[in-house]
Amino acid sequence: MPGSRRKFIVGLVLFLAAGAVIGSLYSRAGLGLLVAASLALIWQVRQLLSFNRGLRTGDFDSFRYGEGIWQQMFSRFSYEHERGARYKRQYHQVIKEVQKSTNAMPDGAVILNDLNEIVICNRAAKTLAGLKRKKDRGQRVDNILRDPGLTTLLETNDATQTVDIPSPVRDNEWLNCRVVPYGVSQKLLLLRDVTERILLNRMRRDFVANASHELRSPLTVMSGYLDTMAEDEALPKTWQQPVRQMQRQARRMTEIVSELLELSRLEGSGSASTDDVVDVAGLLVAARNACEGQSDGPVIHVQVESTAQLRGNSGEIESVIANLLSNALRHTPQDGEVTLRWTSGSDGAEIVVRDTGEGVAEEHISRLTERFFRVDRGRSRDDGGVGLGLAIVKHVLGRHEASLHITSELGTGSEFRCHFPPQRVVVEAPMLLTDHAQNS
Repeated sequence: MPGSRRKFIVGLVLFLAAGAVIGSLYSRAGLGLLVAASLALIWQVRQLLSFNRGLRTGDFDSFRYGEGIWQQMFSRFSYEHERGARYKRQYHQVIKEVQKSTNAMPDGAVILNDLNEIVICNRAAKTLAGLKRKKDRGQRVDNILRDPGLTTLLETNDATQTVDIPSPVRDNEWLNCRVVPYGVSQKLLLLRDVTERILLNRMRRDFVANASHELRSPLTVMSGYLDTMAEDEALPKTWQQPVRQMQRQARRMTEIVSELLELSRLEGSGSASTDDVVDVAGLLVAARNACEGQSDGPVIHVQVESTAQLRGNSGEIESVIANLLSNALRHTPQDGEVTLRWTSGSDGAEIVVRDTGEGVAEEHISRLTERFFRVDRGRSRDDGGVGLGLAIVKHVLGRHEASLHITSELGTGSEFRCHFPPQRVVVEAPMLLTDHAQNS
């Protein structure tokens, strides 16, 4: 192209010079130059119009041969046009392959842009969620799949979180939704049928609730008879210790049944009401006072650093504090310390329970909220809890839109941090109760 450009310029200069020379033969050099320039301009305009017509019609026969700059321009344009057409064919082929692969997926896949508008979806998305690839293209997915949990998931854009929503096309069926980054300014919404899991969880919850309810009556009768036998002065000495052991096991079984029933109730309920206001500081002090009578336990400190209150269920928040405190006391030696802390800020509020106990290995932390999970299998069951307290804490916090964060180190202690979102916090005038915090 640079050589053609030089030839074009040189040819134009020579043509103009020839016009000037011819004009000078008639003593009209200026006129000859002007005529030559006009002819050159007319020729180039004609070629430009022909090229423009070729662009519209695709007929470039008049430019296919020759060595002029217009032929070079056609050659370059033709090359770029063919390369673009080749890339376009490859792009369409890739799109077809992607569609084939996504259509083979059992899970629904929906590609969204940064406005949560549907770009494309596979066949499974149509089957599971009723989405139509052509009709729903460009529509906001949260206007079609209307669920507050999905809306929140799309806003947070957290690939580690999932949400279960009712199926929009079938009754009593459920979909699990996950959002992951995809491409530039896009995201991928994955839909999976989890109806079987939801139904199994319901069956398990109903079975546990029904079985626990049925066990309460016989346990009450057994405990009553055991209490009567233990108080009977005529009970032979050889029976006294077995009866006391049976009493302890009956109380333990009663506690397990009660906590299983509480777990079933929490799992089957929605979010806690925001109508009631909970005095968290008062609950912390009351929990400390309830345990002060244990002379063989560690020292308990209460640090109230906020006058904020919570919107929620007072009894359930009290259960959270009691379970976390009981767990800390069981794993902290007599010369250790347990601290209960209440604080708030612009991002919400927190109940923090910190101890100087034995701590937990990092590989066990993620399992602490599982039912009946025990870190130390060798510990006597009489020395520990029933293994349901932290599971109850997790479900109560879930009902209050809160989260539980656990940090621990072997030999140093553990910290359980319950974070409540700002919408659950009732904030009054900021005030640091240092005197109360230090003296507690």
